[in-house]
Amino acid sequence: MIVVMKAGAARKDVDSVMDLIRELGLRPQPIFGAERTIVGVVGALDEEKAGLIEQLESFPFVDRAVPVSRPYKFASRDWRPGKTIIEVNGVKIGGPQLVIMAGPCTVESRGQLLETAHAVKEAGATILRGGAFKPSTSPYSFHGLGRQGLELLAEASRETGLPVITEVLDPDDLAACEEFANILQIGTRNMANFALLRKVGRSRLPIMLKRGMASTIDEWLQAAEYILAEGNSNVMLCERGIRTFETSTRNTFDVNGMAVALERSHLPVVADPSQATGHRYLVPPVSKAAVAAGADALIIEVHPDPAHAKKDGAQSLTIPEFQKLMADLKILAAAVNRPLSMQDS
Repeated sequence: MIVVMKAGAARKDVDSVMDLIRELGLRPQPIFGAERTIVGVVGALDEEKAGLIEQLESFPFVDRAVPVSRPYKFASRDWRPGKTIIEVNGVKIGGPQLVIMAGPCTVESRGQLLETAHAVKEAGATILRGGAFKPSTSPYSFHGLGRQGLELLAEASRETGLPVITEVLDPDDLAACEEFANILQIGTRNMANFALLRKVGRSRLPIMLKRGMASTIDEWLQAAEYILAEGNSNVMLCERGIRTFETSTRNTFDVNGMAVALERSHLPVVADPSQATGHRYLVPPVSKAAVAAGADALIIEVHPDPAHAKKDGAQSLTIPEFQKLMADLKILAAAVNRPLSMQDS
């Protein structure tokens, strides 16, 4: 349920509504807007809502109380009709500009990371991606450098000025990731790791939540709700392809699902064409399709020598391939009125 305050309602009026909500054993969560305030109500049972609406609407400074029909309240446009914009070191995700996150799938060495970081920045990326902790289907695959990888990402960030996004796999690693990164990624395998979602919901950092490889859109948005309900409002969604019967690509990029998420939720939506396709020759066309469909950002894997990459080399662009894609995206983004976000030198 959401409570819409009348325009000009004072802070003491909002506090009165929140006090009543707490007295009833429920939890209020306010959004203070420029013209009016909305208060979310968490925990009300369906049979309680009619009486609660009557109580709340009896306040002279309450405009209306509205039940939210979707199971994800805070992720829904019922809760926030406008678009959420997440700002990270001056980069705005969800705003009018298209944001490019790029870098290696996995941090392998200092030289590999710094070469890639400088190259993607020069090409126009404004956020550096890189995995320090990497999940894998096989227990014998490369699983990242751990804390050393985080320290290298922080070094690359200092050298280039690019903020860093990296994946957190385990609640025990959260503090280290928070120390060195600017955005935390929850991968597809952890979309339903509710203990981890709750913990990052209490983090001070923005969260990028990847869609589970076999999840519906509603399940994806309800996973985001776990984070939002803990108080972290800086959540972005990432469409990275789903598992289908098709074997020609690693996954099937669900451009429909991305567009549905943009319609149903106010959260920014990121597209991951690298994980979606598994083949570097497919990354440019899928990137362009995502931009045309309204993606707020792309996250792209780039490696200086993909043939010798320790992880996901087949889907990683070479540096010249990334430069070519960025030139194409600059034209396409302008055509759909989403110019590329560029970092000041």
